[in-house]
Amino acid sequence: MTKRMGVRWNLRRLMAARDMYQTTDLVPLLAEYGVHLSREQVFRLVTQQPQRLSMDTLAALCGILECTPADLIEVVEVRKQVGKPAASGEVADRAPAPPARPTRLRRPEGL
Repeated sequence: MTKRMGVRWNLRRLMAARDMYQTTDLVPLLAEYGVHLSREQVFRLVTQQPQRLSMDTLAALCGILECTPADLIEVVEVRKQVGKPAASGEVADRAPAPPARPTRLRRPEGL
């Protein structure tokens, strides 16, 4: 069996630990560090594992969340299971989801 390595992106979990549940909460905080990203870019940064990440953005996230790059990015071994799936209820290699919080969707005015 060949070993494959992957990464686990923990930004959402670290934000939740600091009571930051809105992805837009990061936009002004990043701007304070000189990192100017659109709301859509920040949304993708929080909800998806980035393939490329600038050092300025990584440093800003570490400053905002008072963490290290190792807290944000965990290197994990990727295990592909061949054959039957994991027993029901088992989820392999996943970080616990942040606590759920009710959200309210708002439609922009004029639409």
